[in-house]
Amino acid sequence: QVQLVESGGGLVQAGGSLRLSCAASGRTFSMYTMGWFRQTPGKERESVAAISWSGGSTYYANSVKGRFTISRDIDKNTVHLQMNSLAPEDAAVYYCAARPSSGPGSPSEYDHWGQGTQVTVSS
Repeated sequence: QVQLVESGGGLVQAGGSLRLSCAASGRTFSMYTMGWFRQTPGKERESVAAISWSGGSTYYANSVKGRFTISRDIDKNTVHLQMNSLAPEDAAVYYCAARPSSGPGSPSEYDHWGQGTQVTVSS
């Protein structure tokens, strides 16, 4: 059974940092593109960042470039999202996802999803 489990969410003041982690189990995700998405109530899920299976290629939404960093540990089947300089507009439920294709892809192109972790940013 494929499982993605996010952790690291919480409450942080504006300007602060959080590091999200996504642990994958059930199969080897070394050949999968891994992505982070976020969603707020009433809005569509949006892409935040993605990383290729090798870690050599990364993608970032314009809104997080220069503040967020995605990385992966292939041996540990784990993906991280380091979030710095957080702003109230970054508050959302953050989801980890995986897809067996290259490129960042849209949410509908991801096959596996975690349950999400809440990020709250106070102003």
